Parts: sequence; structure tokens; C-alpha cells
Amino acid sequence: AWLGITWETAVRRQSEHFAAYGAAIDRLSAQGLVYPSFESRADIARLVREREAGGAWPRDPDGAPLYPGIAKSLSAEARDRLIGQGVPFAVRLDMAAACARAGGLRWQETGQGPAGESGDVAAQPEAWGDVILARKETPTSYHLSVVIDDALQGVTDVVRGVDLFWSTSVHRLLQELLGLPVPAYRHHRLVRDAAGQKLSKSTQAAGLRELRAEGASPADVRRLVGLP
Repeated sequence: AWLGITWETAVRRQSEHFAAYGAAIDRLSAQGLVYPSFESRADIARLVREREAGGAWPRDPDGAPLYPGIAKSLSAEARDRLIGQGVPFAVRLDMAAACARAGGLRWQETGQGPAGESGDVAAQPEAWGDVILARKETPTSYHLSVVIDDALQGVTDVVRGVDLFWSTSVHRLLQELLGLPVPAYRHHRLVRDAAGQKLSKSTQAAGLRELRAEGASPADVRRLVGLP
């Protein structure tokens, strides 16, 4: 309320809507666009090191190596056996198949991307590889949750930090595959400290409560992120 932002109630909590995300996974599975992968993070790190011994391995826009595993080639029987044995797994999007199904995708950007991208932007979901959409112990992911939540809540405009600019490519792909409406996007610059470090909870940076206590006004906060 202090910032002059109002929102509809009740507030939607993702932990209360796993069924909706599971239904989306089921729809993608019915199209043959997802598969379970069973490698641990340590397994994946080892596979990446092995592949990098022969040259550079591709990385996503955030700098993380693309999934190098072989789970996509496992037979249905092998997958069922591993799941039946209780082996932890992640549900991944078959990016090549998904992109082939969806075709070229674009979005309308009213802010700016990291290199000044604005207006009609071409999505590049293939740059992310076979992204994780859910895990055995957590039946959703950021990518899946935001597109489902935005659609169910009738969101027309998404405003968020520029560090999520290219994630929009994955979100446009999921919207297309699931038949969801497409909002407009506005990505704003990040709030950084004097050393250029992004302010975030992980670095215990000052939040709105602290900024307000220090005398900042709502206009000051909006200015920090490049909003009018």
C-alpha cells in the first residue's frame, strides 16, 4: 500500500495450487513434450566436466550449462522402473520437440532487455535447453508456476527485473503449448548497491522496510528501478 500498489484478494499462494500445475504437466505429457530425468546435480556436474574436456559446452542465458544427460533416450520401461524404485527425478521439457510444435514466438516488450531490446522481441527458448518444469518433491517450477498463475489471475501486464528478460522465451513457449493468453512484458533495470551488486534477499540487502525507515519515498523506489 505504501508504494501505491493495490492487488486483488485473495492472494494466490503457489503451495496451495499444485493440482493446477500438475494438470499442466499432464497436458504436456499427453503431447509427448516432457520426460523424467534421474541424474543428481553432482551427476550433471560430472557429465558437464566430461563434455567440456572435449571443448566448450553450451550454457543458458544465465550462464548455467545446458542439461547434458541421456534421460530423454531412456525407454518407457526403464523410466517406469526407476520411478517405481523411488529414484528422485525432475520433469524436463523436451525443448527440441516443444519448439518444433510451437514454431516461432514473439512478445511485446514495453521496457528494455539487457542490450536495449524493446518492442517486438523474438523469443529464443532453445537457448535454455531442456529446462526443469517440476521435481518429484516439488511438483512445479518458477517457469511453470508464473505462466499458470498469470493466466488464471487474468494478468495483462508483467513487470519484473531485467535479469528475467530471456526467461520470457520459456514462458512464451509454455503459453503457446498450453493455450494460455499472452501478457505484455515490461522489464526494468535492477536496483544495485554502490558496488554494483544486485540487491536481493540472498545478499541480505536492504528491503522496502529498511528503505522506508531510512526516509525513502515511493517515488524514490520507483526511480531506482526506472519506472515513472
